[in-house]
Amino acid sequence: MTELQHLLAAYDAHRAAKRACALATVVHVEGSAYRSPGARMLVTEDGQLTGAISGGCLEGDARRRAYQAIQRRRPTVVIYDTTDEDDLRHGMGQGCQGIIHILLEPLDFTDPANPLELLRACADQHQPGVLATVFSLPTTDQAQLGARLLFTAQGEAQGALPVAPELAAAIQADAQETLRTGESKTLDYQDNLGSIRVFLEVLKPALRLTIYGAGNDVQPLVRLAASLGWRVRVVDGRPAQAAAARFPEAESVQVVPLAEVANEPTPPDYVLLMTHNYFYDLAALRLLLPTSTAYIGLLGPRKKADKLLEELRTEGFAFDDTLGGRLYSPVGLNLGAETAEEIALSVAAEIQAVQAKRPAGFLRDTSGSIHNRPALGASTPTFGTVVGDAACAISNA
Repeated sequence: MTELQHLLAAYDAHRAAKRACALATVVHVEGSAYRSPGARMLVTEDGQLTGAISGGCLEGDARRRAYQAIQRRRPTVVIYDTTDEDDLRHGMGQGCQGIIHILLEPLDFTDPANPLELLRACADQHQPGVLATVFSLPTTDQAQLGARLLFTAQGEAQGALPVAPELAAAIQADAQETLRTGESKTLDYQDNLGSIRVFLEVLKPALRLTIYGAGNDVQPLVRLAASLGWRVRVVDGRPAQAAAARFPEAESVQVVPLAEVANEPTPPDYVLLMTHNYFYDLAALRLLLPTSTAYIGLLGPRKKADKLLEELRTEGFAFDDTLGGRLYSPVGLNLGAETAEEIALSVAAEIQAVQAKRPAGFLRDTSGSIHNRPALGASTPTFGTVVGDAACAISNA
């Protein structure tokens, strides 16, 4: 399950039990932090936690402050400063060397536009969206903190923002551009009262993976992919292998004979060929070549891939040697994988790297930031910070 799926399941359970809860959301990060903006944690009135907003140093204080938000029925923003050297020297902080802005807000189970319901609405569409969240206002009235508007890929909008129509139109235009680029960002807007800070968060649907092949080596890969929240479909021509009982974590398992592969629907963005059957792989490649499938992982040695591509060339298919960079063969990262479980890790890691557009090297060999943090589109307002009684320096915004 994805983190969002875990949050929604916990939210539904708390709602059924009428257990008051609050949502903690990382809305902005300055410098380095364990979690990026968009990380969330659900906190119940009795202290149960689902999700995480840090590596552990913030959760305890956030739990206490979430309880206060529930009791006061008012949202608040707390700023944790983990750059304080004294705290690090005395073992009080985690040394993340960043300033983390956390929005804490009590959840109204009766509100169809509360943040988790908006997130659910976007996830149910299986399409990307942008969630605009207000987390800094120019007035002392914080009642509108956490106001949100969800923009979907279909052009629909849900929720509301406490701003003038002209400013709402500007935010919507920026949200549409954010959806186009696929990169979250934080922007400051000016109205007649001052600056309003909005987090424009890109919400991406769960990765869809089709695996051609239902052998024993596919089973650990399906388990791993499902644990990452990926939607997995398994296809094979052998009824005994392509059985739902063998892949309980898969979203679907289908028997597709070799002669019917050409009639398959257009596969999603990520496809693996793990049939151990030359002719089935060949038929699947014929299907995939004209599509826009971004990733095609082919299990087996380079000689097998070369033979398959050469045969397709003789049939009249025109393409470069790597199908425009879409074909990954041999499939997987170079982890020295031997067992089915190790190969599953290697393949899943490669897919994750491709999805994140990362080179998948050692982090120690990289320079600069290891995270793509949302950009700040205007000057940052000054927030006062004081040393509190938590593990990190904190303040209420």
